[in-house]
Amino acid sequence: MSRGPSDSRGSGDLELMRRVANNDEGAVAELYDRFGSLVFRMAYQAMPTRAEAEDAVQEIFVRLWKTAGRYDDGRSALVTWVMLIARRHLVDKLRRNRARLKASSLDQPSAPIPSAVEPPTPRLDTDERMKILMKRIETLPELQRTVVTRAYLGGQTLRQIGEELNTPLGTIKSALSRALVRLRERTGEELAL
Repeated sequence: MSRGPSDSRGSGDLELMRRVANNDEGAVAELYDRFGSLVFRMAYQAMPTRAEAEDAVQEIFVRLWKTAGRYDDGRSALVTWVMLIARRHLVDKLRRNRARLKASSLDQPSAPIPSAVEPPTPRLDTDERMKILMKRIETLPELQRTVVTRAYLGGQTLRQIGEELNTPLGTIKSALSRALVRLRERTGEELAL
């Protein structure tokens, strides 16, 4: 793995998104294969029910497809772009749900708003923090970046990552440990990944 900071992932990602923009079904399937579990995990943490999370995932991938032509690999890695679009969509969806609840409760002002509809975590309101974190992850060496992205954003176990990368588990654990140390040093605080 001798690829440096300007590795070929960006050009491959750009080509993938061009194919998605041109309605290539194979490219859309590839995009979903790469990021479906990540997007579902985000949606499942944010939405009140599994059904709403599944709906949100479909809506997010439609949005990714519609905006695929705007992806610029010079501005961000594809995973960063997907995360930002997903996060924005989830924030918008939660805001719409809250607005709908408030409007429907005007007839019954004493009715409490169910807590399940409120965002379960204030992290969704910190889009800027997520951008900063993703930029810091992008500065990590390739193996560290891959392990952090797959473990924390993709929900994979370290054993799964090692098997997919054909890399010993000890090497994967070391890469994750070094990555977290670097990220903590750069933020000056413990990251709640």
